[in-house]
Formats: sequence, structure tokens, C-alpha cells
Amino acid sequence: MKHSTPHEEHIIHNELAKNLDQLKQLFYYAPDFQFKEITTKSGDKALLVYLEHIVDKVAINEHILKPLMYAVESIDEMHIPIFKTENALQIEEVEKSLYAGKSVLFVEGKTFATIFDTQGWPQRAIKEPQTESTLKGAHQGFVETAGQNIAIVRRYLPHRELTVKSYEVGLRGKTKVFMLFLKDVVNPEIVAEMEDRIQQVKTDAIINAGQLVEYIEDHPNSLFPQLLQTERPDALVANLLQGRFAIIVDLSPYAIVGPMTLTSFFQSVDDYSTRWVIASFARLLRFFAFFITITLPSFYIAAITFHYEILPLDLLISIGVSREKVPFPPIIEAIVMEISLEMIREAGVRLPAPIGQTIGVVGGIVIGQAAVQAGVVSNIMVIVVAITAISSFIIPNLDVSLGARLIRFPMMLIATIYGLVGIAVGLMIVFANIINMESLGEPYGSPFSPIKFIDWKDTWVRFPLWKMDQRPTSTNSVQTMRQRTSRKGRDR
Repeated sequence: MKHSTPHEEHIIHNELAKNLDQLKQLFYYAPDFQFKEITTKSGDKALLVYLEHIVDKVAINEHILKPLMYAVESIDEMHIPIFKTENALQIEEVEKSLYAGKSVLFVEGKTFATIFDTQGWPQRAIKEPQTESTLKGAHQGFVETAGQNIAIVRRYLPHRELTVKSYEVGLRGKTKVFMLFLKDVVNPEIVAEMEDRIQQVKTDAIINAGQLVEYIEDHPNSLFPQLLQTERPDALVANLLQGRFAIIVDLSPYAIVGPMTLTSFFQSVDDYSTRWVIASFARLLRFFAFFITITLPSFYIAAITFHYEILPLDLLISIGVSREKVPFPPIIEAIVMEISLEMIREAGVRLPAPIGQTIGVVGGIVIGQAAVQAGVVSNIMVIVVAITAISSFIIPNLDVSLGARLIRFPMMLIATIYGLVGIAVGLMIVFANIINMESLGEPYGSPFSPIKFIDWKDTWVRFPLWKMDQRPTSTNSVQTMRQRTSRKGRDR
């Protein structure tokens, strides 16, 4: 009896029955595995296989089955212009193609199979981004299909220099990952570095963009993000034009952008759609809110515990009256209120939108009022916590906002022990960490460390667009000139 070698078991045979038996074994636990045995118009026996829930069955019937059965005289004459086709010589290639939503055609007597791009998996309609709302920007966001996301980007940048590179990440999931950049603008060393990091990721599967970020960013233990995650195509394109790259992950509605600096996370799409003076005021407000989020509760604790002399007498008396019935020291009072606020915020995020809004309003009012009347916390602490919460919501980037909210807890503890001196030391540690960080080799603290005055045009404030004629130096782009627009003779 002749035994087949392992290599022979995986090749495509010229007999349809053998090929079908191999596929049935591979897809034994796949009830959506479908096969169609047909006879072509020329009399050839053929077999078409696919996974029914991830293919376009209408396209298969109209453009593959019907032409084979009623139109073409020979399988070699078949021409389907709407599908990309390729040939496979191994069953492993067929298996991989079927899981990717393609259909595969076997013909009796042929030792190869023809693969058709017939993907038709469920897709979500393009809607407004949920986490990055805007007043004057575009009202369309990315979806979970990488092809659609790339198409949206191409609408914004229909230029030959827009380069798209494709990778596969995951030993089991084989997630498609695409890197986009302007070839004549971006620094090729940064692209090569990111390409190397993506190819070094060896894991079962990448489910979303956030997982990939944790594998490829420079400082995964930092509270501050070094890569931007955005679901706005206009924000992504704006960063591409500044000399950055973008990564689109299939199955994820978020794209990754880098390299980034801390100050770039305080920029919003609306900044470039409104008048520059108004945008500058909003930008300053965000930086101020960032410091308030980190330091206000700790400043209150330090002032009440150690430095009450810095407060006006009338305010000090008012705080004393408010705290008269509170049995806890300021640190316990602050931690109870801050943790309660975080619990309400987390509950509001997890619940459906109508219920979440109700929980936020009712929980904030009822718990705060009840806590004051019960003498657990003081009125002034409720005010401090409320201002801190509002300040954290002003920060446009969610990752930076979450990091700032977490930093305020150790800041409160150090203020309880050392007062204002502890706050100063805590801020020095935070800023030293920021200065020491890098994003793909670029200083994270730029343009303040190192100081680059030319980039200050779009940092604390936003200068008029016609004055920002160069790309940010923090991107280290090879083409620094961005525009040559001038308003000479028009300014009055």
C-alpha cells in the first residue's frame, strides 16, 4: 500500500473529491463552510467553496456561478473584471483565503485553485466620532474596516506621495495593519523604526489599536501616551501633513499617529476651524485645566493643613465653618470624594447613554448634597472636586485626561505630608519624567525641552495659519516648508 507524504497531503489534487475531503477535514467545526459542485457550459466539473457569512453571495451567484454555467465555453476564457483573482497551489493558501472572506474555485483536472476576492462581512455605517466631538470639523469617523478607512484618507489626500504599507500581525488572528505616510515629507528613519517594531510583535492576535500601541510605544509604563489614537480622519490627515505617520488597524475604528509630543495632545480640530484668537484662548484654557486637574485638590489639602495663612481671612473663616462638623482630615475627605466621582464617571461610561447621563447628574447632586448634610465632607471640598472634574473634561485627549486624573492622587498624598513643598517636588518629578521621555527618538517635551521657539506658533497659542509656514520640528520631517501663503498688502 502506497503512503502519501505530508507534502502530498497539502497539495491541490486534480481530483475534486480529494480536495473536498481535505477541506471538510479542515473545516469540520465550521458550519458556515459551503461548497457548490457545478458543471460548466463546456462540460467541466468544478467546485466552488466559501464561508457563507463573510462573503458577498450575490456577487458569487451573479459573477462566478452564472458565467461558469451559462456563458463561458472554457474555464480558461473566464474573465471577471470586478474581482481580483490569484492562483493557489497549496491547501494552506486556500484555507487562509477562505478565512479572509474569499471564495475558491477548483476545476477537475487542474492542480491549482483560483481565488476570488468576494469579501462581504458585516460593516458598520460611517458615523460621527463618539469620543472626539467637534463643532466645525467633519462629522465622519473611522469604522472597523481598514479598507474603508484608507479610502476616507485618500479622499482627503488624493496624492501620489501618500504611501500605504501593509503588514500582518498575529500568529493566529493575522490582523491586517497598514502604515500611511507622505513619502516626500516623513523622516524615513522613523518609518523604518516603526516598521521594525510592528514586525517584532509576536502575539496570538491584535484585537484593536490600543493593544498594538502597548507593544510599539517607547514608554508603556508612563501615564502619558506617546502615540495618538484617533477616530477622526481629518485629524489623521492633519498629522500626516505635519510629517507624521499613521497606522490603521483592521477591526479597529481607531488609527494610531506618531511621533507625538505632550503639547500636541492639547490640539483640537476645532482650533483650525475657528478664528485664531479664539483658538488661542481655548488652547491656553486647556493647559490651565491640565494644571488644575493635577494640583487643585492637593493645593486645598496643603492650604488647610499647613499654609492656611495664604488664604484670605474671610475665606478661611468660611472654610472653618464648613469643616466644623467634618470628622475626617482633608486627605480622607478628598480621597472619598475623588473616588466617588471616579466611580460615578465609570458607571456613566458603562451604562447606556440615557441612563448614564441620569446617573451622572443624579449621582453627583444627590451624593454630594447628602455627604455635606451628613457631615462627611465640607461644601468647599465638593466645590474643589467639581472644578477638578470639569477641568479634566476640558482636556481634548482622553488618554492625557485619564493620566492627569490619576496623578492627582499621589499629589494629594505628598501634599498631606510636605504641603506646598511636596506639591512643588511632585510637579518637578512629573515634568522631569516628561522631559526624559521620547516618542520614536523625538523629545516628548518639545518644543519646551529642548526649546524650539519656531514651534511655539502652534503650542500655547495658535498663530494665524498664514504665519505657520513650516512643519513642526518635533516630527523631524525631511521637507520642512509647508506653505508659501502671504498676506502682505491685505492686512489693514
